[in-house]
Amino acid sequence: MLEAIKHTPRIFIICGSARQGKDTLGSYIREYYESKYGKKATVLQYSYYIKDYAKQLTGWDGRDETKPRTVLQQLGTDVIRKEIDSNFFAHRMVEDIQVFSFYYDVLTITDGRFADEVTYVKDRFPNAYVIHIVRPNYDDGLTEEQKHHATEQGLVNFDGYDATIINDGTLEELREKAIKLVEEVEHED
Repeated sequence: MLEAIKHTPRIFIICGSARQGKDTLGSYIREYYESKYGKKATVLQYSYYIKDYAKQLTGWDGRDETKPRTVLQQLGTDVIRKEIDSNFFAHRMVEDIQVFSFYYDVLTITDGRFADEVTYVKDRFPNAYVIHIVRPNYDDGLTEEQKHHATEQGLVNFDGYDATIINDGTLEELREKAIKLVEEVEHED
């Protein structure tokens, strides 16, 4: 049985455009907190609900290789953010944080794409640490239309980052950068 104890979790929000290494960085942060500090950690995504809707609407199997990126962009931005509520996913994330804070010490959100969503969460959880990950000179494989979609442009003028990670090396080098970041954050307290 799960034991519910209210925590004030360490929260990370990883931001960046497509294929910069957000999920990989998030998994390294989670793994390090679990192995080094014995903390219970998990990864969350603003896009969790979009993906669930897309699975039901299109029969998508949830695999990255078959991801219907254009459908996800249209559903998340054109339908939900524009027609229903621009903070729909931010509201859901706050609710998710409130629930998971009873079970986890560390929550890492791996898909910050819009400044207003990041700010909405940060305003409610001032201890959230916002990370920008950049993968210079990398061909993300997106079409020109996808590159210019709001989900790829939503952070262009955002300056609320606490740290920037340059993902310009191997996976092991990215892991080392994640470890260094965690150690810096833990020693700030």
